[in-house]
Amino acid sequence: MLFSSAIARPLQLVTRTLQWISAVIVMGFTSWFISHGRPHGTHMLYQECIAVISVVFFIPAFVSPFLPSALSKFVLLIDVVFSYLWLTAFIFSAQDYSSRWCYATAPFGVGCQYKTANEAFIFLAFIFTFFGMFLEVAALWAYRKENNPNARTTAAEEKIETGTRVPLDAPAGPAHGVATTAPSGAV
Repeated sequence: MLFSSAIARPLQLVTRTLQWISAVIVMGFTSWFISHGRPHGTHMLYQECIAVISVVFFIPAFVSPFLPSALSKFVLLIDVVFSYLWLTAFIFSAQDYSSRWCYATAPFGVGCQYKTANEAFIFLAFIFTFFGMFLEVAALWAYRKENNPNARTTAAEEKIETGTRVPLDAPAGPAHGVATTAPSGAV
């Protein structure tokens, strides 16, 4: 098997940890921006709200690798929603901080290095949420494949298990040992 639960769990935990840390750092930077300077625009308030909500909603993702049947669908829904929210936050920060006039954007008096660092961690929160979404799907797929009692076995396993299977190159005629008669008008 190419991708298994044993591979998925550590990858998920690393991705979820980096996702959560990025959201906490964005929350810290943006909180400092809000407390440091006036005016603070709606983009900054949006980034702060998404960061605070993400820190709370990303917590079930840490348990998801160990309870995939119970939490994966919920965590996947969170990932889909928050990937779009973080992408929007990144677009807002890129509009605000990636211009030539970085010092002139809110909050005034804060250096561009802090603003671009915030932008970078917003992007990291987005990309780890995006990767987490695909890892969640792959891990759920691997879990279901490993734990499905009705999973189809391969041809080699089937031949070993039964030992009485008809060869694949057998004629497509009637069953073995049954005589057939020609139709009455055939020569």
